Amino acid sequence: MDLIKVIEQEQMKADLPDIKIGDFVKVHLKVKEGNRERLQVFEGTIIARKGRGLAEMLTVRRISYGIGVERILPLHSPRIDHIEIVRRGKVRRAKLFYLREKLGKASRVKEKLESKSAVSATKEKAKS
Repeated sequence: MDLIKVIEQEQMKADLPDIKIGDFVKVHLKVKEGNRERLQVFEGTIIARKGRGLAEMLTVRRISYGIGVERILPLHSPRIDHIEIVRRGKVRRAKLFYLREKLGKASRVKEKLESKSAVSATKEKAKS
């Protein structure tokens, strides 16, 4: 096996949830201030996913005080503590860049409603 692929496999996170475009998520980031480290939550909609393997990136967008803020985060970064899915989005596109022009309620993504069996299977998967 290729040595580079082996090293990349060791550094990839295995405990990531099944994140999709349009999901509203809370990303818990480790922030270093002086000699202390704390968690900071960045909450928003995933508008893009790019790359494969260790180089995979997420673009998360939120509206803060009327201004759109986007963060591009490496998915397997050690600075990401964990990612929490708040609600699933119902979208038909791979990239949601059109949300950049939308304001207010128009910038929201519809929620995807799942069956009870799918929800229970997802919870069981998260527990194990």
